[in-house]
Amino acid sequence: MSATGAFVGALSADATRQRRQRWALWAALGTLVVWGANFSIQKQVFAAATPGGFLFVRYLIMPACALALLLWRFGPRLPRIPRADLLRLAALGFWGHVVHVGMVTFGIHWSTAFSSSLILACGPIFTLLILRWSGIERLGRPQVAGVAVALAGVLTFLSDKLLAGRWAASGGDLFLLVAAGFFSYYTVAAKPLIERHGGVVVMTYSLLAATPVVLIASMPLALRVDWSAMTPLLWAGLAWSTVVSAFAGWLVWGWVNAVRGVGRTAPLMYLMPPVAAAVAWLATDERFTTIKLVGAAIALAGVAIAQFAGRPPASVREAPPPTD
Repeated sequence: MSATGAFVGALSADATRQRRQRWALWAALGTLVVWGANFSIQKQVFAAATPGGFLFVRYLIMPACALALLLWRFGPRLPRIPRADLLRLAALGFWGHVVHVGMVTFGIHWSTAFSSSLILACGPIFTLLILRWSGIERLGRPQVAGVAVALAGVLTFLSDKLLAGRWAASGGDLFLLVAAGFFSYYTVAAKPLIERHGGVVVMTYSLLAATPVVLIASMPLALRVDWSAMTPLLWAGLAWSTVVSAFAGWLVWGWVNAVRGVGRTAPLMYLMPPVAAAVAWLATDERFTTIKLVGAAIALAGVAIAQFAGRPPASVREAPPPTD
């Protein structure tokens, strides 16, 4: 190939790369809008279907999506996984779906859309603490300072509810905070399995392993629901939350991370609470006091400092996107 041809080829490859980067950025922003809006959509669905009914229907739909993805990706011969890793995937499904998704669902129902999005955005703090506790990574002074700032921000954010004695909403926020910790454990535990088998296999196999447990646990609650009260719009919201936000969102976010890199994509996650707040303000008339906005800003700043200060973020911190 001539020098001119090589130069033209390099220009063409660079243009293609830049075009993919632009598409990935727009895809990431679109996904964050979907995720941010989903908090308000879920709360509307929960009012009619209850969190238990929602979980039951969700885990009827999600396994079908997972099997369809596996067949599309691998054909009829599904990947064979060693027995030891199958047990690890089953445990991962328990913590990621049965515990985390279950707690997030009830936590969102008891809390507000904005509070839910902010509390769940604090997940990287728990990931850092788990990494430190397990001896995988040491925390430097910037990380310790970031954890302290984030904690102060969360306490400031929740202070109006605590002082007003709104125990149901405060309990929902506490539930979500614990759920964020479980997802951080899921993130750390998933990393070696993702490295061995790939993200699609880990997500789908852990989901399929957790499905029977979720269905058995949520069935009694689903049987109490007056499903005739579910309007077509609410059914559409349930389908949107399950198929578009949870399942398709996971796939798109994985592609965005592959194109842009985790380090460039992870900071975009801090746009989700403002999006959730804007949608909640428009759709549910949720109102925000000055103390809540200040607390949210402090909390997100602390998470950002802890996650990114001093060195580029490790991939383990954002390996899988939110399962909820």
